[in-house]
Amino acid sequence: QPLATFVSKRRAPKSRAAYDSIGGGSPLGYWTRRQAEALEDELLVQAERASPALRRLLTEKPAKCYIAMRYWYPFTDEALAEMAADGISQVVVFPLYPQFSVSTSGSSLRALQKLFYSDPDTWGPPAVQHTVVPFWYQRPGYIRSMQRIVQEEINKYSDEQRKEGVHVLFSAHGVPKSYVEAGDPYEAQIERCVELISEGLPADVPVHLSFQSRVGPIEWLRPYTDDKLKELGEQGVKNLVAVPISFVSEHIETLEEMDMEYREVAEEAGIQGWRRAPALNTDKDFVTDMAAAVIEALSAPAVSIAEACAANNVELEEKPLQERYQVQDSDQHHDDGFGGPGVEVFMPPSAWNSGGMNKEIYTRRTKNLSIGPDGRDEDEGPFFARIWKPKILTARLTEAGVLGGILAEILQTKGSVLHLFGL
Repeated sequence: QPLATFVSKRRAPKSRAAYDSIGGGSPLGYWTRRQAEALEDELLVQAERASPALRRLLTEKPAKCYIAMRYWYPFTDEALAEMAADGISQVVVFPLYPQFSVSTSGSSLRALQKLFYSDPDTWGPPAVQHTVVPFWYQRPGYIRSMQRIVQEEINKYSDEQRKEGVHVLFSAHGVPKSYVEAGDPYEAQIERCVELISEGLPADVPVHLSFQSRVGPIEWLRPYTDDKLKELGEQGVKNLVAVPISFVSEHIETLEEMDMEYREVAEEAGIQGWRRAPALNTDKDFVTDMAAAVIEALSAPAVSIAEACAANNVELEEKPLQERYQVQDSDQHHDDGFGGPGVEVFMPPSAWNSGGMNKEIYTRRTKNLSIGPDGRDEDEGPFFARIWKPKILTARLTEAGVLGGILAEILQTKGSVLHLFGL
């Protein structure tokens, strides 16, 4: 808490100036609401082509999209309160992060899990069934949408500029390098995503990847975007399309950081033909693919929050903030503001109605359990959680409570997939 207070006070003036530079506020909320509305409409359209059971589910009472944010309104608990008032009994959790990171999707899922476990009568089975789409960077519809918006920017260059050469720089939000070294699948998913998009771009357009928005003294994923721009300028690059690869809505990091800060860096480095591909926002193909992902998630075996976390090493978010960021003294260092402190103890469903000491002794740690983090495994996306996979079976058994936890321990190999302490 002292560190968070220190960080917020230190960062407030800079953040305020950044928002002032784009008109005084972020359009993130606006675009997210528009995406939710467009998704609701598209689900009705696609429901007509779904199986009879899904068609009834999606048309008798049209699906409603609820927005839940980690650090601004509407907060997750507010979204859940609205859902409870509406009597929702089936939920698809769809993080608006194409690639999974413990500091984004993982942090949001943990916050949601805590709220689910705190009110089992409302959110526990059988009252509510839920499934998660943990990542979707590899979906063909999303890839095609990204290819199209990048190609549209390339097409805007003159014949002379094309002869000079046009480059594309994908700029992703960075994460601390220590996260990836500990098993966060984010970097591998970003790299694979760029590969898939690049396959649909002209062969004479070189493609690059960099990472932006780093904060604090520790090392983040490299190359940093500002450094990469300087490097490209030194190499004689004159024309460049910058592409926000981990963002699906316009906000401070596209409108201020990319359009202003990085453009200035690029022009000073000699890159005069600067263009920035827009975020997807409510792109029709993008919305269509989101709706398809939701319907596929409802048709596939359910992926619980616990399974999604276990499959993507969310243990990292459970560590104290100072440990995650390798900070010793809060008076000298500050947090990145990218993912909040995690929660260390969760109550399994078996303890929901009985109370007892399970609530106090249950904790879960994971190693790197990513399934196909580079997009090459056949069990990726909403279909990646097959119950027969040992790691997923273990997660389900652990969710079953103490008895399941004992069985899960029996299933462990020397590598140790999952641990229950205090049994």
